[in-house]
Amino acid sequence: MRSKLSKAGLVSLGLVGGVLISLQMSAIADRSAAPLPIDELRSFTEVYGRVKNDYVEAVDDKELIEEAINGMLSGLDPHSAYLNEEAFTEMKVGTQGEFGGLGIEVSMEDGFVKVVAPIEDTPAWNAGLKSGDLIIKLDESNVKGMTLNDAVKLMRGKPGTDIVLTIVRKGEPQPQTITVTRDIIQIQSVKYRMLEDDYAYFRVTQFQEHTGEKLGQAIEKLFAENEGPMKGMILDLRNDPGGLLTSSIGVSAAFLQKDKLVVYTEGRTNDARMRMYARPEFYARGTKGDYLANVPEAAKTVPMVVLVNGGSASASEIVAGALQDHRRAVIMGTQTFGKGSVQTILPLGNGTAIKLTTARYFTPSGQSIQAKGITPDIIVEDATVETKATSPMMRKEADLKNRLDNPQGGGESEAQESEPIDEATASSGETADYQLSQALNLLKGLQILSSR
Repeated sequence: MRSKLSKAGLVSLGLVGGVLISLQMSAIADRSAAPLPIDELRSFTEVYGRVKNDYVEAVDDKELIEEAINGMLSGLDPHSAYLNEEAFTEMKVGTQGEFGGLGIEVSMEDGFVKVVAPIEDTPAWNAGLKSGDLIIKLDESNVKGMTLNDAVKLMRGKPGTDIVLTIVRKGEPQPQTITVTRDIIQIQSVKYRMLEDDYAYFRVTQFQEHTGEKLGQAIEKLFAENEGPMKGMILDLRNDPGGLLTSSIGVSAAFLQKDKLVVYTEGRTNDARMRMYARPEFYARGTKGDYLANVPEAAKTVPMVVLVNGGSASASEIVAGALQDHRRAVIMGTQTFGKGSVQTILPLGNGTAIKLTTARYFTPSGQSIQAKGITPDIIVEDATVETKATSPMMRKEADLKNRLDNPQGGGESEAQESEPIDEATASSGETADYQLSQALNLLKGLQILSSR
């Protein structure tokens, strides 16, 4: 497998809410070409000629061809796209953890920009954007009819400048306007602290190039500083929209025994069929040695809870699925987003590229989460004071137009409604994070049971 990856020239890259793998164009050059659909191509050239000659205004050839490519890819599924030079450059910059903008992971849904998740500690997060929001206007420009690249370009801008987003939110009768101030987005992908003695907390906000390495360092630090043996750990993947495939393998490997299967992919080509294990060659490519070598062995056995919700997508779901299937952790929270597809970046040689969905990924037990998501072992809704009648329903991958079907069936979107929360409990101020407190209580309960 390692030699196959080397020959294909795999370079992992991250983008909007997805697991991405980059392949050189040579990887597809040797594939036998299918017969060309002559009649359909004749229709295409006829339409092209009509537009060139008869459209009310002259259209540049490059623009016309790019729009044709855009339409071909965007009609396949919500995640395939054409990346012009600017979009391709921005995508590569984004994987390094610093870029300009608002700090939201987005996709397209029914012609509007859909917020997959706001990135923690960014302007979008601080302004109150939520997973599932639909952006219908950017300042005075209607989003309907724009490509995702065009919308992202409008949201990017000089740090310190404002943009007014008009959003539609489930459960709200009227659109809302939110003003967000652009800034340089410097994402701290790993956060960590001791919740109390012997109980560690790790938060992954996005899977970037060095996320696995930073998590390994955080585990080493907390285990070394804790005076006694660690009794429990919490890995928080809520509202983590995904990122690099290799980083998800590294994060999983930090908590799994070596050689455990983390994820496998299935597609039509040999390059799209892979099995990824908790081994350095799958997560530490391009680094010096194994960056998880010094992680304490206890990190692979200490009782563990993983927190997820509807904003946990793609790479987050790979980690949650692997830890759940190997019975390494209890998954707690709400149903995840359900993005179980792999996007491959195919450079076109002129500074542009296409992002093409090439495979579905499966958890170690063989479960596809495409349009389904990861079902927590323990369902714990976020404690918000609202009734069933006004509870917003989270949009999922299954709600997206043209989304891929789950090959194992099912996957229909089912709205989940929060149980009503007792207002006295919710407003008492006992905890600012109900789900986190429940995870900590579970770990303490497990500790009591094991001691008996």
